[in-house]
Amino acid sequence: MQARAAADEQTPALPYLCADADGQLPSCAPLANPYVPFQQGGSKQYQTPKALVRGTIFPGLDLPFMGKVNETEKNGTALVQIQELGFALRELGLYLDTHQSDTEATALFNQYAERYEEAMQQYQQSGAALTQLESAQSGTYTWLNDPWPWEYRKEG
Repeated sequence: MQARAAADEQTPALPYLCADADGQLPSCAPLANPYVPFQQGGSKQYQTPKALVRGTIFPGLDLPFMGKVNETEKNGTALVQIQELGFALRELGLYLDTHQSDTEATALFNQYAERYEEAMQQYQQSGAALTQLESAQSGTYTWLNDPWPWEYRKEG
């Protein structure tokens, strides 16, 4: 029993007690174990274009992978906007799974959901298919005829 008490006294602080940072690995994070900073209420968020490129909406979770950082933003087409909003909705949905009482995040989720629905409707009204199933519903399979994502150009 005394050995157990001595071991407990030597146990370092748990990594989830580290402060939420801006993508830097805090000094209190263990080096031998994977570390994900604890998300606190009121965390900063990236705008949707940067979130899609960086792979997270939360700067505190934006740690470089193998020393590499994504910086190049996607071209601002309607399809990319749908991808950005969809990504932000999934990120906020995962956050809200563990932070249900964060009213600011809930309001942002609802705002993005409304913008996502509007963007989807506008894109579908243009006649372009968002999925392979949609492209086949016209009676012919036109999925490969649509422009590829890198072939889209921002208008204007």
